Amino acid sequence: MEKRMLKEDTDRVDGILKVTGKAKYFAEYELPGLTYGVLVTSTITKGKITGLDTKAAENAPGVIAVVSHLNKPSATAYEQEGGPQMKIFYTDKIFYNGQPIAIVVANTFERATYAASLVKATYAKEEFNTDFAKALKDPKAKKLQGQADYKRGIENAYKTAEVKLEERYFLPIETHNPMELHGIIADWRPNNQVTVYAKTQGVKATQGTIANVFKIPMENIQVNSEFVGGGFGMALRTWPLEIATVMASKHIGKPVKVVITRAQMFTMVGNRPAAIQTIGLGADKDGKLTGITHRAYGETSTYENFTEGVVNMAKFMYQCDNVNTSYAIVPVDLGVPIWMRGPGEATGAFALESAIDEMAHALDMDPLDFRIKNDPETDQQKNKPFSSKNIKEAYKLGAEKIGWSNRKNKPGSLVEGPWQTGYGVSVGVFNANRGKASVKGILKADGSLLLQSATSDIGPGTGTGMTLIANKLMKIPVNKITFELGDSSLPPAPSQGGSATLSTVGSAVNDVCVALKSAIAELAANSNMDATANFVEVLKKNNLPQIEVTKESQSGKEKDNYSMYSFSIHFVQVKVHALTGVVKVSKIVSVGDSGTIVSPKTARSQMLGGAVGGIGMALTEESIIDHRYGRYINNNFADYHVPVNADVPEIDVNFINKPDPYINPMGAKGMGEIALIGFSAAVANAVFNATGKRIRTLPITPDKVLA
Repeated sequence: MEKRMLKEDTDRVDGILKVTGKAKYFAEYELPGLTYGVLVTSTITKGKITGLDTKAAENAPGVIAVVSHLNKPSATAYEQEGGPQMKIFYTDKIFYNGQPIAIVVANTFERATYAASLVKATYAKEEFNTDFAKALKDPKAKKLQGQADYKRGIENAYKTAEVKLEERYFLPIETHNPMELHGIIADWRPNNQVTVYAKTQGVKATQGTIANVFKIPMENIQVNSEFVGGGFGMALRTWPLEIATVMASKHIGKPVKVVITRAQMFTMVGNRPAAIQTIGLGADKDGKLTGITHRAYGETSTYENFTEGVVNMAKFMYQCDNVNTSYAIVPVDLGVPIWMRGPGEATGAFALESAIDEMAHALDMDPLDFRIKNDPETDQQKNKPFSSKNIKEAYKLGAEKIGWSNRKNKPGSLVEGPWQTGYGVSVGVFNANRGKASVKGILKADGSLLLQSATSDIGPGTGTGMTLIANKLMKIPVNKITFELGDSSLPPAPSQGGSATLSTVGSAVNDVCVALKSAIAELAANSNMDATANFVEVLKKNNLPQIEVTKESQSGKEKDNYSMYSFSIHFVQVKVHALTGVVKVSKIVSVGDSGTIVSPKTARSQMLGGAVGGIGMALTEESIIDHRYGRYINNNFADYHVPVNADVPEIDVNFINKPDPYINPMGAKGMGEIALIGFSAAVANAVFNATGKRIRTLPITPDKVLA
């Protein structure tokens, strides 16, 4: 079915650059006079700096400067929308262990690293708490509303249902660990001209933050980020460490490069916050849901509030007249969290989709049949029809591919030697958004098309998708189309996040191509040329080397009339070793319902990557803190376990590939988030089907299976 529907199989337009090493990432740029910065971090978790001795560091070989709160360059307080955040080098206060307290700049990285070890700080310590569960139980601890309470129908209706359940689910901190470490190169030049090479998901956002902090015009700032080695949400903001680097460059009048360490990735660029959720479900004996309650608590920092959509899915995913949700955040003495792929919804889906499976078991129903029985025709939360929704078709396709008919409803029924086999299913859903973006198109007499936009590509293949949209409309060969991005001087576009780039920027590409075709037709008509004349002939006939069009594109009133979401269905087969408790994911089938598939090869890669990330979320990933000291103790690749090739089985990716008639001209909806959302629940559900053991705390490790 996939092969029949997805005929095109275009390679990534930047693929050769990446595999040959010609693609340049931020840390690979060599600027004249480049210097190297290393951050000094706090060794306590809460308190104040009472002394900072930098003399030995300043006198070390090759050291150019040590910048801290004692000698920071003038700049306004570092603030962003979303609340007050830690202002780098503007206070002697310590908010968390590993907080940057100084930056040492030297003429080599090795010298900067050595000199940083010579900086000595003394502190006045204060009591702290880094234990989320402890804070949640403490009646004196702050509990802040993260989202307005939602209620439809009768609150807590599940409590009076014929069949009911109430369970708690726990998700630990997960840390962003792409191979590319975070960092930035900053070059502050005379007359307040700043050039940066950054790991960012939004060059315009980074440009705006730097302009706001240092109170210089945005046009003075050039941000470059053509290639990003994995963002996943952590590069959706400009972090204090990046502002510190810009400060240091301003201070010394030379370019400064900072690449943080793997350990610092755990403390400086956010994480998926821990969450504790309670799900209450009620149903009648025929399997119709009569009540859904979803209560969630998420972790945040003491100096900035972070919220996300943990309970969003429960409001509309299943047909139910009585739904209520609540979401609060609890501050602890850690660095502020950040969005991580499938932000909020991935956390919430683990609890909701596990509970749905539990209810199906309580009803002695097949969990797939239970979901189909409670599939809504309209969005009850928004009281609107869905713009498109093909979940039942996705269920059928995925079930056939995984061999769902082999599944037994009684847990522990499929045994082969020491291995128990189980099947699990779950749903993923995320908003299908379309924002505002601009694209410039330059059609040239040599037969080529250049498209430009200040969007980003953090890995999904943005350039490939945009090229294919233009290729379809303009009938220009792919190798004659160039899409330039990652440059703040190009026409503005939003940050890449929330599965919205193809919908948003792609719509602008569409509009530019339509305008270019119209311009060519008008030129042809004015030149008495045939309407079918090639654009190269038209341009040459009019003595034009090129024509240029810039278009701004945004959504209309579609959102007022329709509820727009992308959906996914994840089917998983696991094998559990009865003696050791080892869980192996043995087969995966993921089905995406995200409108038209513009770029089949990169779309498939998105779903593959989501499945791999989902294996990590389900089975291996957990950031562990020694709460006596407030320090991470597995802040390295040896102890923080991400999936490796041996953990990843056959992954069968499929798409419904039906255009959404309303969202944008391509009929395409985002899929980056739905590739991961819900996946961890599918694994947990499969483990239950294999063993009868219901695990509600991630990751699912052998000790929990055997407990």
